[in-house]
Amino acid sequence: MTAPIFSNHGCRLNAYEVEAMKDLAGQAGLSNAVVVNTCAVTAEAVRKARQDIRKLRKANPDARLIVTGCAAQTEPETFARMDEVDAVIGNTEKMQADTWQGLAADFIGETEAVQVDDIMSVTETAGHLIDGFGTRSRAYVQVQNGCDHRCTFCIIPYGRGNSRSVPAGVVVDQIRRLVDKGFNEVVLTGVDLTSWGADLPAAPRLGDLVMRILRLVPDLPRLRISSIDSIEVDPNLMQAIATEPRLMPHLHLSLQHGDDMILKRMKRRHLRDDAIAFCAEARSLRPDMTFGADIIAGFPTETDAMFKNALDMVKECDLTWLHVFPYSARPGTPAGRMPAVDGATIKHRAAQLRAAGTSQVQQHLQSQLGKTHHILMESPLMGRTEQFAEVSFATPQTEGTIVTATVTGHRDTQLLA
Repeated sequence: MTAPIFSNHGCRLNAYEVEAMKDLAGQAGLSNAVVVNTCAVTAEAVRKARQDIRKLRKANPDARLIVTGCAAQTEPETFARMDEVDAVIGNTEKMQADTWQGLAADFIGETEAVQVDDIMSVTETAGHLIDGFGTRSRAYVQVQNGCDHRCTFCIIPYGRGNSRSVPAGVVVDQIRRLVDKGFNEVVLTGVDLTSWGADLPAAPRLGDLVMRILRLVPDLPRLRISSIDSIEVDPNLMQAIATEPRLMPHLHLSLQHGDDMILKRMKRRHLRDDAIAFCAEARSLRPDMTFGADIIAGFPTETDAMFKNALDMVKECDLTWLHVFPYSARPGTPAGRMPAVDGATIKHRAAQLRAAGTSQVQQHLQSQLGKTHHILMESPLMGRTEQFAEVSFATPQTEGTIVTATVTGHRDTQLLA
């Protein structure tokens, strides 16, 4: 019996779900299969998934090849038409034990080769929780799925459905188990994390969840939150930033752009000044706060002046860790019908943003010289600071522990300690 091969594309949540699928496939006894978990965030992501499928089929000619994930959810026919593919499974189906039991028993025939239901009809988060995804030092906990917003460039709500939240008690219980297993850091993840709680009784907010975790799991050394929408941050989350040292001073912001007209055309819920004000307030509450951000280069109708506003915002918000996305039209999105920026210009603007990001990283690393940090070791020779900067050690440390060390220098994108 050969264990299934899993190939993951896309976000941290997809990676989390691969670990859950491994559990479900193992429990069902699935063997001799290849599972590709796709991403739909850009047309390029779909192209890479198709390329990966062809490569995996060539390397595993006798295995059943199963495609799932966001691209499988939004365009199942694209993958069903591929000769290499035996089954297409939707995002809801991939988290259900029955699906994997059917695959293991080889129930998938011509009539069931595509199992993709209407994701918009799903009202609950998947109940399959895993304990311990991540490195031996850091675990990721999915607390939310889906998105109620309809940004004009984004296909993800059609792959993930509407926003659904995991109840706070379930999250706290899982984090307690992770702490008991020895994890020193937990990261809360979701598709639209700051919408957590809106569908739960009394409509709690993300800040309520963060404060509850820190209060009820006092032995958790470090809590980190992944990408957030700054305009949706609630007062309790700001209070946690100001008063809770166990909440790490690192926020990744879904900003997308720095020009008001482009933000409106994206159908974002914030304007340029909102982002700048949020970063200033968060840093005033927590002076050691660092920010990452998603920024799209070359969104339709983007002029040189509009792009300059996005580029200038990198410094005005003092962003450190940039994720730069060259705009890629997605069929079925409103932005895909807007006047496009030519490809060479998009590529050039993306390069300028990345260069600005590189400069910001170097400034951050230089500013850490001589400072003492509590560093979570991800491997014997590499750990991360509270602000998520990589730290390289000359002598091995114990993986998974938090060590106190003084920064002595930096090289490339790493601190030295």
